Amino acid sequence: MDPYFIALGSACWLGILTSISPCPMAGNIVAITFIGKQLDRPRYVLATGLLYTLGRAVTYVGLGVLIVTSALAVPDLSFFLQQHMNQALGPILLLVGLFLLGLFRFRVSGPSLGQGLQGKIEKYGLWGGGLLGLLFALSFCPVSAALFFGSLIPLAVEQESNLLMPTVYGIGTALPVVVFAVLIATGARFVGAVFNKLSLFERWARRVTGAAFVVVGLYYCAVYLLAIDI
Repeated sequence: MDPYFIALGSACWLGILTSISPCPMAGNIVAITFIGKQLDRPRYVLATGLLYTLGRAVTYVGLGVLIVTSALAVPDLSFFLQQHMNQALGPILLLVGLFLLGLFRFRVSGPSLGQGLQGKIEKYGLWGGGLLGLLFALSFCPVSAALFFGSLIPLAVEQESNLLMPTVYGIGTALPVVVFAVLIATGARFVGAVFNKLSLFERWARRVTGAAFVVVGLYYCAVYLLAIDI
């Protein structure tokens, strides 16, 4: 299979894992509560949910495009990255993998959404969903920061993809919330049960992804840093 398509699939998976990780998922629950206030208007609920996911996805895409384009636009930096990205990816993937496995922690602070701000957003009605998505996307927590800055950005830089990789990642972050918006709009009664199962799935997905990152990171370190022929 073409490595570029594998990278695209990885970007989408990183986006999905970001969306269902504990901190972003907590924000998504708040958003879904906000979205679900108009249960008697299914189309309104669905439209608000889609705008929320659009706001979140567009934010990730904008950040990704800005960072990757800036990195590739500087000739010396671009040349350095092209020459040494594989060497850098090994330690980066290894550290992100160890973090996802819970072997160490770090803190990241981002803008919080208080009750007062939520009340102001509600005044925007339908368009408040998009604003809510944008704000939550900027509220990076350790897991989302590790996946975005530690995994997606190096992947996009390595593939020299300043638009498609961030876009696929942004779509991946939107998919779970779209599903729940549809469930709410159609009056599904098992949303809570799905949330519980998704939390369990996220724990296992994070561990499997972390283990895969460690293995790939060790491989890159061995081949590109230690020059071991594998």
